[in-house]
Amino acid sequence: MAERILVVDDEEGIRELLANYLCGYGFDVVCAADGNAMRAELARSPADLVLLDLGLPDEDGLSLARELRAQARPPGIIIVTGRGQPVDRVIGLELGADDYVAKPFDLRELVARVRSVLRRVRTDAPPRPPEACERFEFAGWHLDLSSRSLTRPDGEEVSLTTGEFELLVAFVRHPNRALSRDRLMEIIHHREAGPFDRAIDVQVGRLRRKIERDPAEPELIKAVRGVGYQFAARVSPA
Repeated sequence: MAERILVVDDEEGIRELLANYLCGYGFDVVCAADGNAMRAELARSPADLVLLDLGLPDEDGLSLARELRAQARPPGIIIVTGRGQPVDRVIGLELGADDYVAKPFDLRELVARVRSVLRRVRTDAPPRPPEACERFEFAGWHLDLSSRSLTRPDGEEVSLTTGEFELLVAFVRHPNRALSRDRLMEIIHHREAGPFDRAIDVQVGRLRRKIERDPAEPELIKAVRGVGYQFAARVSPA
């Protein structure tokens, strides 16, 4: 299950930027423009982490941070704001925020801070049950995780390298979600891609040649401009 991040910011451009970028790393991202919208989103579904702006139009972000921290199971809180004064940082952290990021910020640094806070949040949360599904079906294909086998719609088994198998598993576990190259590299190789690292593109090309009807016009693994790749098939337990 993807970790849920709630972005609370009155600037639409900031909300869209953060949502698109964080979705590329596999997070489930929702947005709110003010305190009331934040409460409505949390009522629909709890968040694992809240990225909270201080300068909101209806009420001060520090009051919202205090409100979030008072919940029975509070989410992680990162204050993301244009207020750069040390006093704001100190007050925010004293109210229970886990971290504080001043605008303008570097997106990759923000992702690193998000992951760090989520790791701390996970240590305080009850353990989640292991994923029970070991077999998946998509577009007539069958993927069996226990036997590490892939079967075509006509019943013929297709041989996959370790890298191709791990890449396909990452896709079927995150269907219809744009995944960045960094996120895919982290899932498969437990590291981020370097600026000139094309390993993911190479593996995607090889996997396409094995599962696409026409690798030049892929229907299953689609490129997402400026982000990475998306597995466009409907995936179901088999």
